[in-house]
Parts: sequence; C-alpha cells; structure tokens
Amino acid sequence: MNVFEAVKENVTARQAAEMYGIRVNRNGMACCPFHDDKHPSMKVDRRFHCFGCQEDGDVIDFAAKLYGLNSLGAAVKLAADFGIDYDNKGRASPRPVKKKISEELRFKQAESQCFRILSDYNLLLEKWRTEYAPETPEEEWHPLFVEALQKQTNMEYLLDILLSGTVEEKAALIKDYGKEVMRIGERISGLAACHKTSRDERSGYAHSDDDGR
Repeated sequence: MNVFEAVKENVTARQAAEMYGIRVNRNGMACCPFHDDKHPSMKVDRRFHCFGCQEDGDVIDFAAKLYGLNSLGAAVKLAADFGIDYDNKGRASPRPVKKKISEELRFKQAESQCFRILSDYNLLLEKWRTEYAPETPEEEWHPLFVEALQKQTNMEYLLDILLSGTVEEKAALIKDYGKEVMRIGERISGLAACHKTSRDERSGYAHSDDDGR
C-alpha cells in the first residue's frame, strides 16, 4: 500500500476539512474555501463537491487545492498530519497509526474557526447597522439595529486580538469566548438557511406568476 492508498483509506475529505479549520455542519455542508462562498455550498464526506464553483475530488485533491501542492505533496502532508506511517519509498505500514492531533494544531484550528465565525458575524452587524437604522427619531429601533450597536465594537476588538494579539491573548480569547462563538456560528447558519428558504419561496412565486401569465 503506497502513501496515496493509505491516505485515501484512512482519511475522508470531511476529516481533512475539519482538521484544517473548515467548519462542517451536521448535514456535511461547508463554506467552500476555493471561492468567495458566503453560504455553505460544498458537500464534504469521503469526497468533496462544491455546487458553487464545481470543485470536486478526493481527500488528496482537497488538500492539494487548499495548500497549492501537487498530489504527492498533499498525500505526504495528510499522512503527517493524521499520523499515517509509511517508509521512505512511499509505502504505508500495514496498520496506520493515527496519532493524537497536537495541541498546537488544535489551537490553530480553534483560532481559524473563531476568526471565520466572528468575521462573518461582524459583517452581519455592519449590514444590520445600515439596513435597520431608524429613518426618524420617533421610529422604534429594530432589534437587529440594537444588536449591532451593542456588539460591533466588541467584535472588532476580538478580531483585532486574533489578527495581531499574542499567543497568550488569543488562547485566553478562545477559552473565554469559545462557547459563545459556537452559538454565534450556529445562529449564522440558521439565518443563512432561513434566507435561502425565503429566497427560494420568492423565486417559486415568481415562476408561478410567469406561468399564470
């Protein structure tokens, strides 16, 4: 068994995506890292396929595309990251041993995930602050406008730490805000799903009107 076969047998595209900091929801969907994807359009399981940009392939293709490597480089990286042993001729051991993910890699994954979720949330807050701003002093403030006023400054502060803070500051942020960030991520996914459903319904009504005419 060579390194290519060993990697394909022991690692799925979904495992690689999660290893490298890409958030995959319960349905196996993720935001595609290969194009400007605001809503999850990539299905990851044993293989991956993006319904947006049409990128498709196995776990080695995924790592190669993600890191700009050739197939051998991607296979070697995956084998190293997932602890799959093979000899210097590229042959894998009969029983690949999956080592525990290092603490450093876990930290990088958590840092990447926090930054992505907080960035998405900050963009939403910025959008809500503009779209739902009251037009007159007497108008009642929309809850999303209030949320934007209350949260945006803190989100920008947290993002600044993730961008330029020390390792200790980033670690403290991940520890203190980890659960809240996960809740924010789930909320963003829920809002995206509602938006898609609403958009599909409007499209259906439009088609119905066209048929009626």
